[in-house]
Amino acid sequence: MKRIDSAANPAFKALRRLLESSRERRKASRSILDGVHLVSAYAEHVGRPERLVVSRSALDRAEIRVLLEAAKGVEVILLSDPLFDALSSVATPTGILAVVETPRPPSISAGIDACVMLEDLQDPGNLGSILRSCAAAGVRHVLLSKGSVHAWSPRVLRAGMGAHFALTVYEGVDLEDAARTFRGRRVATQLGAPRAIFDENLTGPVALMLGNEGAGLGSALLRLADAVASIPMPGNAESLNVAAAAAVCLFERVRQLRQAERR
Repeated sequence: MKRIDSAANPAFKALRRLLESSRERRKASRSILDGVHLVSAYAEHVGRPERLVVSRSALDRAEIRVLLEAAKGVEVILLSDPLFDALSSVATPTGILAVVETPRPPSISAGIDACVMLEDLQDPGNLGSILRSCAAAGVRHVLLSKGSVHAWSPRVLRAGMGAHFALTVYEGVDLEDAARTFRGRRVATQLGAPRAIFDENLTGPVALMLGNEGAGLGSALLRLADAVASIPMPGNAESLNVAAAAAVCLFERVRQLRQAERR
């Protein structure tokens, strides 16, 4: 176990750069997992991380010791509590971080049966929440346009609560090309569309297309859609948050699949 007690240490500086810079994370193809839940989820679904970083006080916690025991052979860096607190991206640091290689999925398979396409999504919390909904609804493929927030940023990972590791997330996708080649129905969401999402058949191969928080879907993707649907809102709200809208669409698909199974 390597101990670091100084912020001037080169290894500590490298960790800080990874945490603070999206450019650095992309360049290194590395991501930072912050907290027991994310580190455990990675171990369960992917395997051992490249490196673990723990605070001195965290060594007294049973759940941290279990993770360290399971990661025998992995490099472990022990930080003083003040140094660890300076690294952690949460208000109450959990005492453990992991450095992992950022997953890079292969090219998009032509056999995808269901997916979510997200155009220029900007808010990390929204993306993390959508990933959680996808994992919960059993839609395993998520396609992100080039203008979307980085899926493996610390804030998105935190909001995703481990959902990343149950999904295949494609970044930097040409969504127009992906929509053209998708072998199923392409259902776009648009505020005020006359047809409701509840009236669309979502049981077969389907791509749910959602757009930017402010602008919605671009005209090119709307033209490629087989159907354009809205979410009825009988109340006074002007619109739904995109993460909430995605959840409604995903679980309407779940409802329809369950109904089809009963027939």
